[in-house]
Amino acid sequence: MLDVATKTLLAVDNVCQSYSNGSDAPSALVLDHISLKLEQNEIVGLLGRSGCGKSSLLRIVAGLAQPASGDVTYRGVKIDGPVNSIAMVFQSFALFPWLSVLENVELGLKARKVPAAEARKRALAAIDLIGLDGFESAYPKELSGGMRQRVGFARALVVQPDILLMDEPFSALDVLTAETLRTDLLDLWVEGRMPIKSILMVTHNIEEAVLMCDRIVILSSNPGRIAAEIKVGLQHPRNRLDPAFRQLVDQIYATMTHRTETDKSRGKFPGMGIGMVLTRISTNTFAGMMEEIAAPPYNGKADIPALADSLNMEVDDLFPIAETLQLLRFVEVAEGDIALTATGKRFVDADTDTRKSLFRDHLLTYVPIAARIKQVLDERPRHKAPAARFRQELEDYMSADQATVTLATVTNWGRYAEIFAYDEKRRTFSIEDLH
Repeated sequence: MLDVATKTLLAVDNVCQSYSNGSDAPSALVLDHISLKLEQNEIVGLLGRSGCGKSSLLRIVAGLAQPASGDVTYRGVKIDGPVNSIAMVFQSFALFPWLSVLENVELGLKARKVPAAEARKRALAAIDLIGLDGFESAYPKELSGGMRQRVGFARALVVQPDILLMDEPFSALDVLTAETLRTDLLDLWVEGRMPIKSILMVTHNIEEAVLMCDRIVILSSNPGRIAAEIKVGLQHPRNRLDPAFRQLVDQIYATMTHRTETDKSRGKFPGMGIGMVLTRISTNTFAGMMEEIAAPPYNGKADIPALADSLNMEVDDLFPIAETLQLLRFVEVAEGDIALTATGKRFVDADTDTRKSLFRDHLLTYVPIAARIKQVLDERPRHKAPAARFRQELEDYMSADQATVTLATVTNWGRYAEIFAYDEKRRTFSIEDLH
């Protein structure tokens, strides 16, 4: 039964999730003992970087996936499959192109064997509610991206769920369209016009989370754990320029960039050892980021939200660059700020050859797979080795896709630093072909 005192609709209790890497290596832990509750009349945001498991958690809540351990309960009943009172809006529009808007919205009702007349009445009401009145007979190809996503919302709302799950529903839209749809959705929520009791949404956009949510659950990565839970007490409609709004944004950035004293004492950066998964970032991007931080108005140290605004970057775009630069010891990220280290400043002021030399030294020192490739090449008489040899080694620690991206990334970095050459046709690393 629903707990009247707490009005708890949904409870996630010590949920863990892991996925096999497709090799003999142990399964990768994605979610580590996640516990949270969703109460009536609130919007809760799951905020975190790519790979923190937030979408995996949402799929478990939706009953589309089963956790490795732990339970999810809706109104006190364990979820072991899709629940009629929980609906989901996906990042992609996921519409059937051969069906009209009306037919797409009616689909879920027909699956539940709702009588045709009732299904049509409810679908038309949902289409009107979400702002698509007049487009009932249109097909998805005739609609803009924003209008297609409105159909997705109408399809979810027409079943009149208690809980609406949203998996980054605005991320596939352009900035202006996303803002309009976000505002319209919030207006419907605040006015009590949506037939739902609560919303649980996944986002990687910090400002979006502060703009929409009553509570924000921040997930750390590798594996996903709850790092913090922040209550948002601002009244709707919220103003992005409000000092209290900006303070919350800064607080969240600081939380997401915080390293514990234990991590610092161990010199721990994002991932360590040969099994460190690398993000594909170009050396030009590294240089551009450091030059931006070095230039006025930052002069070597920038507030991350301000830097993100000036570069027009989202969290998922900016954090991997900042963290990789931190891994390489060109910057230090702490408490929502990013500052050039002494070496980072030298890099910005240096000529091309000196930049390559600095990057080479730090790449070999702080990225173990780069040092491993060079070591193998140095030890072999012909100073050559197939890429497959290193990819297989990486797959002992990560998925095949991650190994491919990691190896491609270190290959580009190693070429820039002139540590080794790579023959794309033969898929072979070498040293002797450098000069």
